[in-house]
Amino acid sequence: LMALGSGAALYLPPEAARQDRHALRDYLTSHAITHATLPPALLQHGAELASFGPPLTLILAGEAPSATLVRDLAEQGTVFNAYGPTETTVCATAWRGARDFSGEVSIGRPIANTRVYLLDAHGQPVPLGVVGELYIGGAGVARGYLNRPELTAERFVPDPFSDDAGARLYKTGDVARYLPDGNLEFVGRNDEQVKIRGFRIEPGEIEACLMAHPQVRDAVVLATGEGSDKRLV
Repeated sequence: LMALGSGAALYLPPEAARQDRHALRDYLTSHAITHATLPPALLQHGAELASFGPPLTLILAGEAPSATLVRDLAEQGTVFNAYGPTETTVCATAWRGARDFSGEVSIGRPIANTRVYLLDAHGQPVPLGVVGELYIGGAGVARGYLNRPELTAERFVPDPFSDDAGARLYKTGDVARYLPDGNLEFVGRNDEQVKIRGFRIEPGEIEACLMAHPQVRDAVVLATGEGSDKRLV
């Protein structure tokens, strides 16, 4: 758990609380937690987090939440949907949900000290409403991958929009578009990477491992299902 704001306590729940939603609810209540960051997969049934003592501010992160979950949680307290890869340590954008919002869940706008660009294949900004790859700049951008210079050079690129010497952008591989209100809508990936319960998974790597077996001629790995029921087949 990550606690935010004045007076909020920071506690890491025991393993049982991580696996059991009821234990998590009891833990948050008994320790009077006011702010927490949790993955949507742990909160598929928002009603289980009702009846808290202090009002709870939840930051959903790690994967895309459903509109129903956001509305359910907004009935009980304050809920934000946060987006950001580990390479930008860690949230880059945020959006506050409401009990009466309609449409798709947004990933919001950049947080302080963060810049977000939607660029086309030529590195140029896309127009409003057009899908582009999401690049992130600012104070949170990591130095790179440890002992992976080639991958670092591929993903951490010079920032052509900054006057700061050495400024870089992280090339996320995520695609998004701007909504009419200026918020961002996450659309998906420009490669085969999937997320299951917050974990990044490369199906191609699993396929390669399967085909290394002498009795396997070919293999295809797909992600099926939604939310906590999402799985690899």
